[in-house]
Amino acid sequence: MADLKQVIVLRTDLNMRKGKMAAQAAHASMKVFFDRTTSSDPTRLEVPLWPEAAAWVAGAFTKIVVGCASQEELLALEAKAREAGLPHALVIDAGATEFHGVATPTALAIGPAASAAIDAVTGGLKLL
Repeated sequence: MADLKQVIVLRTDLNMRKGKMAAQAAHASMKVFFDRTTSSDPTRLEVPLWPEAAAWVAGAFTKIVVGCASQEELLALEAKAREAGLPHALVIDAGATEFHGVATPTALAIGPAASAAIDAVTGGLKLL
């Protein structure tokens, strides 16, 4: 299987605390899978894995975290991931602890998928 990874994009314009950033990145990484659950039983988690996800989970489990400068940029990256057919998940924080109660897009996970395919979407972003 090709070189696989998951890239998590965090908004840097929000000036989130480090703990908040870590939580949002974790939410995004997991949401890619949770959005694909198939069980109606809330005590049972069933997630059908696509071939790249199965190989990623069984392998190095590579995650990369990068930053983007605005909500517009984050949403544009989500659109590019969707257009490319890449698995992705957008996190919209409820605003309970930051953002003054306003629902705010904070993070985007793309993949797991082939590194080259993700790089076509996120390759220009800087590591955090």
